[in-house]
Amino acid sequence: MADPVRGIHTKRPADYLPSGVEWGTLALILFCYAAWLAALWLLPEVSLLVAVLALGGLSALHSSLSHEALHGHPFRRAWLNEALMFLPLSLAVPYGRFRDTHLAHHRDERLTDPYDDPESNFQDPQVWARLPRWWRYLLQVNNTLLGRVTLGPLIGQVRFMASDWRLIRAGQSGVLRDWILHGVGLVGVLGVVWLSPAPMWVALGGAYLGLGLLKIRTFLEHRAHEAVHGRCVVIEDRGPLAFLFLNNNLHLVHHMYPGVPWYALPRLYRAERRRFLRANGGYVYRSYAEVFRRFLLRAKDPVPHPLWSPRD
Repeated sequence: MADPVRGIHTKRPADYLPSGVEWGTLALILFCYAAWLAALWLLPEVSLLVAVLALGGLSALHSSLSHEALHGHPFRRAWLNEALMFLPLSLAVPYGRFRDTHLAHHRDERLTDPYDDPESNFQDPQVWARLPRWWRYLLQVNNTLLGRVTLGPLIGQVRFMASDWRLIRAGQSGVLRDWILHGVGLVGVLGVVWLSPAPMWVALGGAYLGLGLLKIRTFLEHRAHEAVHGRCVVIEDRGPLAFLFLNNNLHLVHHMYPGVPWYALPRLYRAERRRFLRANGGYVYRSYAEVFRRFLLRAKDPVPHPLWSPRD
């Protein structure tokens, strides 16, 4: 197959795609739910802090598995994948809204667009100039890694819900339907928590921690760049965070081949490393430890999009 970058040839993406049910991914999903229940019932007797930490990690893993599901894993039928991930362990985002906004995010030619990329953290410079000073300050703090992890879940949730509320008021019934379904799942999840020995605040703290962990992944995923592939990062980490994110730290590889499952991404990257790094202009970090050293207290990007041109 002709490669999308500079006419180089590589293996067909089909060589990295599953041919049937992905039993390993299915087993990981079932393990995630079982471990979440075990954390609620068993860990409070050990330590409430340990319970929060475990629930946070499992919430983040569930979100990563939801990402796999919306891309067609472990089943080829979307409704089966959606049924598997219906219960919102992160409490915050309806699966249907995550699915729709993330697939819109995969229009790579619009990546980082303040309007057309639902996952962009950039602002239109003209809008930025009109924001209240306190809100600009919060968004600037949110552009450091520490701010993104601690404040980012709250800021992101407020902005996400405000945007969806505007869509609901504009008559988009699909958005309302997804939130209603989310409410049904949320009642189920909170009901399980209520029946468990864990205090409700432990589950809420774990969910917030899980969202914060995910912000580590999304912090560097995209930058402002003229070239489409130059907007996507590669973080060559092989540690626990890479597993928690299901190898989505190899983010350029995922964007170029979004149908390739999580467990095949490292193999594809190793086979074509030079090509991928040429495609994104060397936008690469060796590990998340390097990311923390460089950006814990320092912003990677400005909040107003540095390459933005005013719309007609």
